[in-house]
Amino acid sequence: MMSTEFNFQALMPDLIMDALQQTGIVVDSGLTALNSYENRVYQFLDEEKKRYVVKFYRPERWRAEQILEEHQLAQELAQAEIPVVAPLVINNATLHNHLGYYFALFPSVGGRAFEQDNEDQLEWVGRFLGRIHRHNGSRCFSARPTMGLEEYLTLPRRELENSTLISGRQKAMFLQACDQLIAQVHEVWTTDWRPLRLHGDLHAGNILWRDGPTFVDLDDARNGPAVQDLWMLLNGDRRDRLYQLSLLLDAYAEFMDFDPRELALIEPLRAMRMIHYLAWVSRRWGDPAFPRSFPWMVEAEFWSQQTALFIEQAMLLQQPPLQLMPVY
Repeated sequence: MMSTEFNFQALMPDLIMDALQQTGIVVDSGLTALNSYENRVYQFLDEEKKRYVVKFYRPERWRAEQILEEHQLAQELAQAEIPVVAPLVINNATLHNHLGYYFALFPSVGGRAFEQDNEDQLEWVGRFLGRIHRHNGSRCFSARPTMGLEEYLTLPRRELENSTLISGRQKAMFLQACDQLIAQVHEVWTTDWRPLRLHGDLHAGNILWRDGPTFVDLDDARNGPAVQDLWMLLNGDRRDRLYQLSLLLDAYAEFMDFDPRELALIEPLRAMRMIHYLAWVSRRWGDPAFPRSFPWMVEAEFWSQQTALFIEQAMLLQQPPLQLMPVY
């Protein structure tokens, strides 16, 4: 069992190529690192000039059965002709292990960035999300978690209290704002929703546009409310978000019913993500990739901004939730 202080420094090119060779794939060129913090992801060409992506999972984050549930969902969706990048089956397996590293191979797919302010693209994504959720609603994950306050608030709050990235009086002020935000979430959070298997982290960066949307990176897949896969696609002021939401849900409803009561979860989910994100970076600070990628996390001004954002979000939670508006 690897230590909880594990990082990816041992994952050198020779080890990566040895891992790939055990699956029968020989790297010819490339082995280019792609943008990923939680895992390590590389693109390469094999001897036949076929392009692949290999993903090495961070040890001790997911158990093998949890990773396999992610793989199974992606394969199910691909078989249902939903554009999801699914892991390749090699030697009758999607998940491989080399020296304690779990890894999977995927086809390399290109595409443009998803345009959140493009109405046609937003409607297209809404229709596919309706299809995804209709398919996923047949059952829940058994090994992967269900979204809840323990994972997204209680444990992150403990991590932030122990974090060395912020200290002194500023830390006390930040934690006070954090506690106020957590208390506000507790007031409005409800579990009166039907759990679905979710993508879990469906922001614009996890959608590629290739004559339509292609959904990538199900690493954060879990059970939760349908609105979790919708709210991160909204941006702009309240009126903009209302309009985008109506476009999304009008298209979504072609394939799947949406419970409008879940709209009241949008701001609580945003607050949960804000707190969870900061704790995640703090928890991973021992990985050299994180100080390089998030240098501002040690600056006092950053934590002052986060304190102000937490106070603002607590106020937003006291406002009426978004409601659907007619689309003309």
